[in-house]
Amino acid sequence: MTLEDLPFRTEATIDAIDWAALSDRDARRLRELGFDEGVAVEPLHAGGWTARDPIAVRIGRMTVAIRRAHAARILVAPLA
Repeated sequence: MTLEDLPFRTEATIDAIDWAALSDRDARRLRELGFDEGVAVEPLHAGGWTARDPIAVRIGRMTVAIRRAHAARILVAPLA
C-alpha cells in the first residue's frame, strides 16, 4: 500500500521509497524532511474541502505537506 492510499489517521511504517521515480530535488526534500525506510508516518488530512492535494502527513513530531504524486512513491505497512 502507498502513503497516498493509506486512510487518514492510520499510523504506518515506511517500507520503501521509489527514489528513482522522484526528481533529485523532490527526493532531497523528502530526505531532509525525514522520509526514509523504517520511519513512522500518519496521513492527517487533505488540502481543502474540494482539494485532494497536498496531504498533511505526521512524521515524527512534525506535520508536513506533501503532494499526492510523491506520496504514491512511498510504500507503507499499517501498524496493527
